[in-house]
Amino acid sequence: MQPVRKAIIPVAGLGTRFLPATKAVPKEMLTVVDRPVVQHVVDEARAAGIEHFVFVTGRNKGPIEDHFDMAYELEATLRERGKTAEYDALMADLPAAGATSFTRQQAPLGLGHAVWCARDIVGNEPFAVILPDMLSRGCMTQMLAAYGRHGGNIIAVEEVPEDETHKYGIVAVDEAFRDDEAGRTYRITGMVEKPPQGEAPSNLIISGRYILQPEIFDLLADQGPGAGNEIQLTDAMKRLAESQDFFAMRYDGRTFDTGSKLGYLVANLAYGLEDETLGPQLRAEIKSLLEG
Repeated sequence: MQPVRKAIIPVAGLGTRFLPATKAVPKEMLTVVDRPVVQHVVDEARAAGIEHFVFVTGRNKGPIEDHFDMAYELEATLRERGKTAEYDALMADLPAAGATSFTRQQAPLGLGHAVWCARDIVGNEPFAVILPDMLSRGCMTQMLAAYGRHGGNIIAVEEVPEDETHKYGIVAVDEAFRDDEAGRTYRITGMVEKPPQGEAPSNLIISGRYILQPEIFDLLADQGPGAGNEIQLTDAMKRLAESQDFFAMRYDGRTFDTGSKLGYLVANLAYGLEDETLGPQLRAEIKSLLEG
């Protein structure tokens, strides 16, 4: 079983739901407390042991590449002013030389196409896909543990109310096969992207974290448009599932969808409340607002 060393992070989206904030700033650079959303997902992946990050970008995404690079003037200024804690924090977040790659998705043709754009950088080895809109602390660590037990392909899933299943990719699972150690991993028996309301095979949604085998790239190369007239990763995974094992891992935690305004606000509240310094003050401010 080959280890999972690389993660694809698709960051080419326009972020239209957050205009005008995203007119000149990539949506992935919007902050949750004091860290860009994309930094949070890189933190999650690094904590799980991922070594190389492949960012699939588009036009006007230069600030993302700059964020993961040296900032000589800023670093020199921090040192000169004795701001040791701030300087050390920047250095701790900086990826090692050669640990990041950037490739362009030249047209918005869907998630499947974005993943395919990274094929030459990933090569012939298993890899992770992490959607930066979805903040799921610890999810990749849980997935790599499941991968170590089962191999194959792993998809993180979560439950949603039945009346929301038409908004997501949905998996059908074999309840008879359940992971003995954690009890949260199931064999997948079917997948569908945004099924019509009332026709979903379950209420388990694909929640933005994947571990996939490299054979998916050959399937994506000739994958036709699907839902939304885009090249859907789910459609290629369904084809790959005809010859390889797919497992659904129920994430033990809460995912915050920062691609929606409400999810973004809730993420800021949740992360802020957990901060040792900000938490007590934020809790008091929230109480004051609610009482006022």
